[in-house]
Amino acid sequence: MANVDDRFTDGQGAGRWRLLELGGGRVTRSAEGLRLQLPALGGARYADAQITDYAGLARRDFPWRPPLRLTVQAEASAPADGLAGTAGFGLWNDPFLPGRGSLPRLPRAAWFFFGAPPNDMRLALDRPGHGWKAAVFDARRPLFWGLLPLALPGFAVMRVPGLYRRLWPVGQRALGVAEAGLPGEWLAEAHEYGLDWRVDRAIFSVDGRIVLDTDRSPRGPLGFIAWIDNQYAIVTPQGRLGWGIVPNPDQGLTLTRIRIEALDAALHRP
Repeated sequence: MANVDDRFTDGQGAGRWRLLELGGGRVTRSAEGLRLQLPALGGARYADAQITDYAGLARRDFPWRPPLRLTVQAEASAPADGLAGTAGFGLWNDPFLPGRGSLPRLPRAAWFFFGAPPNDMRLALDRPGHGWKAAVFDARRPLFWGLLPLALPGFAVMRVPGLYRRLWPVGQRALGVAEAGLPGEWLAEAHEYGLDWRVDRAIFSVDGRIVLDTDRSPRGPLGFIAWIDNQYAIVTPQGRLGWGIVPNPDQGLTLTRIRIEALDAALHRP
């Protein structure tokens, strides 16, 4: 895998990224960087502005495997309480691969993710299902498959608060979930977001300060994505499932640098 270092100000990397613009979403370059932009919409249609580096590839050919270091310099147009839908950047396996006739897969990701209410993906104990966060998950683990036959009765059990607190850590481990909440106001500020993705760890940082260090590292290969859209999703241990589109203000996410570089394997020896 070749290292990447794009600053978006000189035409650099123009052929690397695949753009997706739906429902009025636009991806544009300016002196400030690469802008993913949505116009104000009333919630009648889905809108998305995103870039990826895996469009047209089979999942086995996605470009990134550990160990690597991802650095993204980014800034949204508003803090968390001024945005709608979801946004973020990082690495994942694009579990649905729309339009290519591929069967859905269980998700894997290591990324910085934002979801505005009513988004409710409450997969980590004592963490809200919305907000700005660093997160990993990998549902393609043997423990998940072992617990899958218990999913339906498990939803009922999780509705009992005491049992949820006692038993959900097992489900969270099966899904490979780890999260750390980030201040919502950081979205409207320019920050440098880092991820060291190792075979046995995932270490997230903001401006050089570690915000999440977990041994729940997803397996590869994964691809890079950055996006902003106007959808929400609901997935909870209690069995609440849903998806929808919400009205959104004029909003955007500006990327001023994306750097992806292989790490020396010696850094990861015990």
